[in-house]
Amino acid sequence: MGSVAAMFSDDVATTFARVPGWCNTATVGLPPRAAVSALRACLDDWEAGSLDTVGFDVDVRGARSAFAGLVGTTTDRVAMPGAASITAGLVASSLPDGARVLCAHGDFTSVLYPFLADDRLEVEFVPLDGLVEAIHRDIDLVAVSLVQSADGHVLDQASLATAAHDAGARTFVDLTQAGGWLPIEADRFDVTACAAYKWLCSPRGIGFMTVREDVDWLVPRLAGWYASDSPWTSCYGEPLQLAPDARRFTVSPAWFDVRATAVALGGIAELGIDSIHEHDVALANRFLAALDRPPSDSAIVAVATDDHAADALASHGIATASRAGRTRLSFHAYSTDEDVDRAAEVLRPHLLD
Repeated sequence: MGSVAAMFSDDVATTFARVPGWCNTATVGLPPRAAVSALRACLDDWEAGSLDTVGFDVDVRGARSAFAGLVGTTTDRVAMPGAASITAGLVASSLPDGARVLCAHGDFTSVLYPFLADDRLEVEFVPLDGLVEAIHRDIDLVAVSLVQSADGHVLDQASLATAAHDAGARTFVDLTQAGGWLPIEADRFDVTACAAYKWLCSPRGIGFMTVREDVDWLVPRLAGWYASDSPWTSCYGEPLQLAPDARRFTVSPAWFDVRATAVALGGIAELGIDSIHEHDVALANRFLAALDRPPSDSAIVAVATDDHAADALASHGIATASRAGRTRLSFHAYSTDEDVDRAAEVLRPHLLD
């Protein structure tokens, strides 16, 4: 019981309520107990007419700071614009006419659509396993997910960043399926985006972005009253008073959600990304080994199954998802060996390959 693994398990049990069979964090993460309590307290204050609206600024700062620590950057480079597609849209709209954008076939549509919808841009698609090699001098921006939603494939951060730098290409990287379990160096990339309701175990509606210090081409097109360093004293009229750092890309926060997010990210930080990464990948590999599959370096796995797999899993209380024609399972800090073994046992008769 004195082992590191046992201590991690004890900390998880304190942080999260146990939900047997939850293998679906890539769809939605489970909240820490303290985050749920924070949300409930907000509802009570709202009902009583006792909300301290200015006080939520503390939660915005806390959430930005906690996220910065989780992805290897500093608070001044973190903004909270909302959904990941909002950040993608800002990036797309900030590119010059005729810019060439390199994307991967089959990536999540929120990464792709903002660029495809902008008829000023030329979008080129290549297979994911050839993306790094396809970066060349004529590419203006590489837009890609660090971890693929459909099957959990993890791109090598160093190779991607180096290839883009050598070619003079900008980078936009979606961290939504990575932030919270994978060690990340966000400052390798110009801009990143991350929805918080999956691996960051936060309420839906909160999203982060990071902007590297040398990025001077991103236009804060969604700037509102909260894009200032002192929003409560500069919320009327001119002149333009944007924050000097990434705060300028933050939109007016969803108060209750951001409070719960600040608490949730604190819980993730206490468990530690390295420990979570080791735990999650070990469970994924345990699952794959049970099905005679090779190991993975991802917390997300996908296997081809017959049409009865979903019903079989549901009947045994195992939550998964169907994505791109496969059954997708995703394991996080609160997942256990029991969850993995039950899922493998139920799925084994339904495998197609």
